[in-house]
Amino acid sequence: MAILIDDTKRVLIQGITGREGQARTRLMKEYGTKVVGGVTPGKGGQAVLGVPVFNTPREAVDALGAIDISVLFVPAAGVKDAAISAIDAGVGLTVLVPDRVPVWDAMEIAAAAKANGGRFLGPNTLGALSPGKGVIGMIGGRAESARAWFKPGVPAGVGIISRSGGMASSTGYYLGQAGVRISTIVHIGGDAVLGLRIPEAALLFEADPQTEAIVVFGEIGSSQEEELASLIREKRVTKPVIAYVGGKAAREGTRFSHAGAIIEGGRGTHDGKVKALREAGATVVDAFGELPAAVVAILSHRKGHSLMSDAERTAQWHTALTQIEPNRVAVRGYDIAQLMGRASFGAAVHLILTGELPSAEVGRLMDAILVASIDHGATPPSALAARTVASTGASLSAAVAAGIMSINRHHGGAIEDCAKELAKIAARAAKDSLTLDDAATKHLAAMKEAGDRMPGFGHRYHTKDPRTARLFELAQAAGVDGAHMKAARAVERAFAEQKKPLPINVDGAIGAILADLGMSPSVFNGIFMIARTPGLVSHVVEEQSREKPMRRIDPVHHGYDGAPPRTLS
Repeated sequence: MAILIDDTKRVLIQGITGREGQARTRLMKEYGTKVVGGVTPGKGGQAVLGVPVFNTPREAVDALGAIDISVLFVPAAGVKDAAISAIDAGVGLTVLVPDRVPVWDAMEIAAAAKANGGRFLGPNTLGALSPGKGVIGMIGGRAESARAWFKPGVPAGVGIISRSGGMASSTGYYLGQAGVRISTIVHIGGDAVLGLRIPEAALLFEADPQTEAIVVFGEIGSSQEEELASLIREKRVTKPVIAYVGGKAAREGTRFSHAGAIIEGGRGTHDGKVKALREAGATVVDAFGELPAAVVAILSHRKGHSLMSDAERTAQWHTALTQIEPNRVAVRGYDIAQLMGRASFGAAVHLILTGELPSAEVGRLMDAILVASIDHGATPPSALAARTVASTGASLSAAVAAGIMSINRHHGGAIEDCAKELAKIAARAAKDSLTLDDAATKHLAAMKEAGDRMPGFGHRYHTKDPRTARLFELAQAAGVDGAHMKAARAVERAFAEQKKPLPINVDGAIGAILADLGMSPSVFNGIFMIARTPGLVSHVVEEQSREKPMRRIDPVHHGYDGAPPRTLS
């Protein structure tokens, strides 16, 4: 499971249009975080790295639906207002990256979070990272290095809590080098007033079944480590705790590294923290370099699952898709033999693309999407290309590949393009306080003026695509009817009012449904390829078994001599 961030959490970036916001958005997206929107007041309607920008978190929530996390990259003076606006919009966790946030501001943020049932991480935090699942903030710096340094906690890992940003990454790196998997790294922040502190983070790790042990990089100052010791004594934290406390040589009144790491009035001393943790039963090492070996020793003694094999430890790269072991194949963690006969192909496609098995209803919906696009005759470019290459005597793989390579922006691409235009309509409605009908009308007018046409609506053959109504029916049965599907219906109404009825076609319907399922538009064209492949195989086999080689293939004038109309019993 991990804590705070995983691949299911929907993330908002406040300050996304700034230099820091753009750089860290790139890190998060490239690492796999589900970044769904951004906020910069006055810049709503723009897009950054393909992410729609809104003026406020409330606008973003209204347009995109519920958002789990907001990460703030705004100047310190603006953190209070930005954080409270996210909390008031119902965002469950705000991550306050900036340092030098005034103490009184942090206290007001804490009061707002408490009143709304929310929580915050920071200020002055690098955020959190769950290896292989997602990052919020800037831990790792670049997606490539984060993947190389931090080993995913599958089937289990250790949780890391650090009061130092740099040492959060270092702890994760050295544990990885020692062969230790990680569930989540959390940098709680270095300020005096914090949201999530060591004790709270430890309780989250205690409740997480994926976390086997808790590793703490502590510091002098505050009472967080002593509070953790109390939780251990009270048996509220029962998992092994392995800690290092920095600042042994610091004198009273001297700040060790952060605003919150200062000894005052004899409290928060290095010796006091070490003593409290050891007496509670935690393992405390005297030097940071001893920490990895201590973790390995404890996991080995407990026969934990967080330790990697030698082959895993020396791996040059990793994949989160499929794990191959002797006599076992696991896809996204599920034994493929158990999936066989129990999960439909549509559900398996959803699993491999998103990392999660869908509900039975959504699985049926995915099946319907694949069936809807399995073939559309010999006229489309993919079928024509596959048959043409097949007529040369090419292999099945070469001919099918030719068909697949013809699937692009203008053939199958309407799925992704339509979803993006529908998202813009929903965003416009929220930003300008318009109804979806008004937003759709204005959007279509702007597209017409620019010489563009709305993708996913109308069809060369069908005045009413027979597949669309069935897909929407199955989607609603599965509880899928979000902003994109609502915007699609608004577009249909707008066309009808213009006396130019253009109903949504199968590509547009699929785009709207997949977007409302929360899937990334980057896979939409791929889903069309998956669906169309069986049809292409059939076209190639038929071409080579029924027709003469190197014939001229008329794309339009051909007849049908297959089975007569049949119905399902």
